[in-house]
Amino acid sequence: MLIFNKKSDLSAFLSPLIKQNKSIGFVPTMGALHQGHLSLLKNSLSENDVTVMSIFVNPTQFNNAEDLDKYPRTLERDVQIMQDLSNKIIVYAPEVADIYEGNTVSENFNYDGLENQMEGKHRPGHFDGVGTIVKRLFEIVQPNKAYFGEKDFQQLQIVKKLVSKHNIPVEVIGCPIHREANGLAMSSRNERLSESAREKAAVIYQILNTAKDFFQSHSAEETTTFVEKEFEKHPEFQLEYFEIADEATLLPVSEKESNKKYRGFIAIFIENIRLIDNISLN
Repeated sequence: MLIFNKKSDLSAFLSPLIKQNKSIGFVPTMGALHQGHLSLLKNSLSENDVTVMSIFVNPTQFNNAEDLDKYPRTLERDVQIMQDLSNKIIVYAPEVADIYEGNTVSENFNYDGLENQMEGKHRPGHFDGVGTIVKRLFEIVQPNKAYFGEKDFQQLQIVKKLVSKHNIPVEVIGCPIHREANGLAMSSRNERLSESAREKAAVIYQILNTAKDFFQSHSAEETTTFVEKEFEKHPEFQLEYFEIADEATLLPVSEKESNKKYRGFIAIFIENIRLIDNISLN
């Protein structure tokens, strides 16, 4: 397995492969790998000649300094996990200076309003940070295909918008959410949960599924109220938001229309750790 810490070295390695028209698949991550990440890698390995995974905790997408400090960093373990999957994965694990060259600030992006909903409302500047790092990684790796998990569904839609608006020649592929045995969406942040909290967090997906059924015969507003009341029964959770949105525009739903796809989005705290999830409501 090849591990690069400098973009110049990675580019030098990939350049002749690109000239040979080798297809490059790319999986950008912040590390602390789990089965969800591995499913993205498996897709890339099966669909491309070359697979690159980046491991980089991107400071510009954190609007909470404590969250950035506490984000799990497990590079040695991550490399071993990848090695067990395939020795053909190319790893790019840079330092902040290699990406930002002494100027660790975000570019400003316009995603046609996608950035103003849900995560954008609650994490100011977050999607500028996401756009900055994704655009730079795409420029470094020059992939043909890039793989993102649907747990971060809003991020997935924003990356697609970024690629479209900046004419970046990469196909962005969304992959299904991977869940733990109890239904909790797999996330690197789960590593910070106590065993008890990890068990209790199963209720998030249970309530989302119940909300999906409820939504079939109720309005978006009624369904949102239902979810809020359900979480009032679980005082160990602090619900930041539950919103029902149009999948394409991410705009909140007022009245249901039969030809549109809807999704429920949630952000919630337990043990001061912020978890997000979503579910298709169609």
